[in-house]
Amino acid sequence: STRTLEAGELITAADVKMGDWAGPPLAGALGKPEDAVDRGVVERVYEGEPVVEGRLAPRGAGAGLASIIPQGMRAVAVRMNDVSGVSGFATPGQHVDVLIAGNPPGNTSGTVSKTLLQNIEILSAGQSIQKDAQGKPISVPVINLLLTPDQAEIMSLASNEARIQLVLRNPTDKVETKTSGTSLTYLFGGAPVKEPVKPAAAPRQAAPVAKAPPPVVVPAPPPITVEVFN
Repeated sequence: STRTLEAGELITAADVKMGDWAGPPLAGALGKPEDAVDRGVVERVYEGEPVVEGRLAPRGAGAGLASIIPQGMRAVAVRMNDVSGVSGFATPGQHVDVLIAGNPPGNTSGTVSKTLLQNIEILSAGQSIQKDAQGKPISVPVINLLLTPDQAEIMSLASNEARIQLVLRNPTDKVETKTSGTSLTYLFGGAPVKEPVKPAAAPRQAAPVAKAPPPVVVPAPPPITVEVFN
């Protein structure tokens, strides 16, 4: 490529040219500029780097946000006026967890908060589908999250029935943490209050049989001594 091509851009004839390549052919590299022209860029291509098939959208898919959505995935828009958390730190490629807070049906512990989705990639922030030149965060009203169809259904229901918060995480951290959630009852009084368990009634015992008192020992009287004078 003659310049660095960002994800979502549409390649023109001026963006690519033929060049010399030393060594074995690069797997998937396009052989002619015509094979790349009018195709969208899915993943960044640096200046002077060979253009490979895997970094371009299929011919006819166009450019922009839709062209960079992987097969089988969905882009779900989240309005930042409805969500708190990373509105000032949203850049494409960052990963977040989705937290929800609300009152589940039949709940008696007050507002409950729990982690709903983990390790979700930010696909775009506002009108931008790539970072700015300095890689700085962008304050935007809308964030598009990259979700599976099942996650998209969960996110749709959560955005209508609960309060949502996005929390930023390290993109290299792929471990999903098992959490149990928390509630107002726990925050203000420790563990949720539970009904005391009544101890089982002890089995009735027969009344003890009265024992006869021990016999009274009466000491023998001292012997009578008689002195005889002859």
